[in-house]
Amino acid sequence: MKIAAIQMVSTGVLAENLQQARSLLEQAAQEGAELAVLPEYFCLIGNHDADKLAIQEEFGSGPIQSALADAARTLGLWVVGGTLPLSASSRDRVYNSSLVFDPQGACVARYDKMHLFRFDNGVESYDESRVLDQGAHPTRFALPSRDGHLWQVGLSVCYDLRFAELYRGYARDGVDLLLVPSAFTHTTGQAHWEILLRARAIENLVYVAAAAQGGEHPNGRRTWGQSMVVDPWGLILAQRAHGAGVVCAELSPHTLQQRRAQLPALQHRLL
Repeated sequence: MKIAAIQMVSTGVLAENLQQARSLLEQAAQEGAELAVLPEYFCLIGNHDADKLAIQEEFGSGPIQSALADAARTLGLWVVGGTLPLSASSRDRVYNSSLVFDPQGACVARYDKMHLFRFDNGVESYDESRVLDQGAHPTRFALPSRDGHLWQVGLSVCYDLRFAELYRGYARDGVDLLLVPSAFTHTTGQAHWEILLRARAIENLVYVAAAAQGGEHPNGRRTWGQSMVVDPWGLILAQRAHGAGVVCAELSPHTLQQRRAQLPALQHRLL
């Protein structure tokens, strides 16, 4: 199965971001991808945390969800809508949600980000809990590829990457592809992005696809980028350093089975 991890440099203007996302999804479809993953906050990176509240949608309706559904249906793609703000406990709170649309345009899975990013090094400061409600549970879905293999896919978002227990739980459930739409800061990405992605692939003997924000945003924020697809042995199959673009790679059920047979570490777990 060919997969596309889409890298963006989103702005504070929703319409611009939706247009950019559609163009990149079209490119992914033209390159033969069956599954395309958009990055975290693909629809908006604003000047303030609260900016996302103004574009929040009720689950099941709204222009962002309609755009994702239309792209999936028109292009015949499985589309993972990085994240978008879905209404939560009150109008001043949202979930940072990843939605999965099948090639018929139906939303088949929803994951609300469980781990909320907080960072302060005296120069940069972030705290997602100011406006985000925390997700309650992991989410996985089944994706039948054109060759007949049924891929079990686990959803996660950005800061989740630092919590190995989430991914170990997916491995216990038989997941063989992990998705990590992200907007890693340049500081934390430079330090930890690649090594964490490769570690999650290696320790769980799974494919990992990470679609990232990558560049200088109009609000002055700088994201790391380096969208990539990693195989179960920790090899980077494809990646893009900076700027908007599409990162495509082939996933092989045979490779997955071969690596797990050669090194049956998943069978040796004690916990």
